[in-house]
Amino acid sequence: MRKAEDARSRRASTARMTRRRLMGVALGGAAAVAGKLTEPFGAPAVLTAASGPLKLGVLLPYSKVYQQLGEDITSGMVLYFEGVGSKAGGRSIAMIREDEEIDPQVALRKGRKLIEGDNVDIIAGLVASPSALALRDLVHNSKTLLVIANAGANAVTRARRSPYIFRVSFSNWQTCYPIGKWFYDNVARSCLAGASDYAAGHEDINAFKESYLAAGGKVVAEVYPPLNNTDYGPYVAQMQKAKPEAVFVFFAGSDAARFVTQAAQYGLLKEARLAGPGFLVEEDVLPAQGRDALGAYSSLHWALTLQTPENIAFTRAYRERWKRDATVYAMQGYDTARVIVEALNATGGDTTNKARLIEAMAAVKFVSPRGPISFDPETHNVVQAMYVRQVREVGKAIHNVVFGNLGVTKDPGT
Repeated sequence: MRKAEDARSRRASTARMTRRRLMGVALGGAAAVAGKLTEPFGAPAVLTAASGPLKLGVLLPYSKVYQQLGEDITSGMVLYFEGVGSKAGGRSIAMIREDEEIDPQVALRKGRKLIEGDNVDIIAGLVASPSALALRDLVHNSKTLLVIANAGANAVTRARRSPYIFRVSFSNWQTCYPIGKWFYDNVARSCLAGASDYAAGHEDINAFKESYLAAGGKVVAEVYPPLNNTDYGPYVAQMQKAKPEAVFVFFAGSDAARFVTQAAQYGLLKEARLAGPGFLVEEDVLPAQGRDALGAYSSLHWALTLQTPENIAFTRAYRERWKRDATVYAMQGYDTARVIVEALNATGGDTTNKARLIEAMAAVKFVSPRGPISFDPETHNVVQAMYVRQVREVGKAIHNVVFGNLGVTKDPGT
C-alpha cells in the first residue's frame, strides 16, 4: 500500500514539473535555470524577480494558416537572443511558448495562463489582429508589457492603446496607405480590391482606398473570401466578372500561397496586374507561388534583397543558423527580441518598476535590418520607412526587389 502511495506521489510531482513548457534559449542555458524561480533563505520577492531568469511569454501561432509566421518570428527572436548570450539586463532568458492558433478566445486563455499561471515578466508575439485586441484589457489591467511582433490592428495603438503595449511590426494602415497614390500613378486608375474576411483584411483595404481614392482612383468591386480558405475558384470568378485593370489584395500565409496559385490557374493574372501589401508575396510563400508571382507589386517595410549593411548581416546570419532564407516575420521577431533586450539593459534587468520599464522601452531606437526604427511616444507604434517592391528573378531565384521608397511612415494614431 505504501509503495502505491509513493508511486502516486511521484506521478503527481512529475505532472507538476511538466505543466509548464519552458523553452530555454540555447546559449544562455535558460532551460537549466528556468525552474529556479525563488532564491534560497527567503530572499525578497522583488530581488528574486530582478535577478532570476527573465520569463518571456511567447504567444504565436504554431498551427493552422499562420503556423509558418509564428515559427519564423520565433526563429528571429532566438537568433537575436543567441547573439547576445541569451541575457537581458544580466538575466538569463526563458521563453515560455503558447500556440495563439487563429482564435482570439484561445489567445486570451493562453495569455491569461502566461500571466496568472506562469507569472511571465513580458509577453511577446501575436500574429492575428483579433488576438491582439482580445488581449488588450488583460495586459493593461495586469500591467504586463506586451511587445507585438506582427498583429497590425489599428485600434491597438489608436483608440485602445495602452502604455503597456508596444508594436514593433506595423499598423495595418502603415502597410497600405502609403502605396495608394503610387499605385494610381504607376499601375492602374481603376482596380478591384479584396482580402481575407477579418479585421486585418478590411483595415488594409480601407487604408489603401483612403489614399487611392483621394488620388482619383476607382474601385470597381470588392471581394472578401474567408480566412483560412482553400478554394478560391468562386472568388476569382467574381473578380474576373468585374474585368479589373488590376487587383489590390491582402492575403498572408497559406492563404496567400493558395490565392496567387489559383488566380494564375484560372487566368486572372493574365487579365489584371497583381498588387497588395507585401505579405501577399513574402518570402515564406514565394516558393509555393513560384513564377505565378512574377511582376507582382507590393508595399512593405523590408525585403530579403534590401541592400543595407544591417540587412546583409541579418540575412546571412539567419541563413547560417536556420538553413533557410529570412522573411519579414523573422526580421520582426529579431527586432522584437532586440527591443526587449535593450529595454532590460537600460533598467538593469528590473521588470518590477513598470513606469521605468515603459520609459526605457519607449526610448529604444536603432538601425534595424529594415532601416532606422523608433517608437511614437504617444502610441508606442513603430515609426519606419515603407518600400515599393516587385517580384523579379534574381539570378536563378525569385525574390522581392525594392525599387522605391515611400518614405518614413508614422501611423496617425487616430
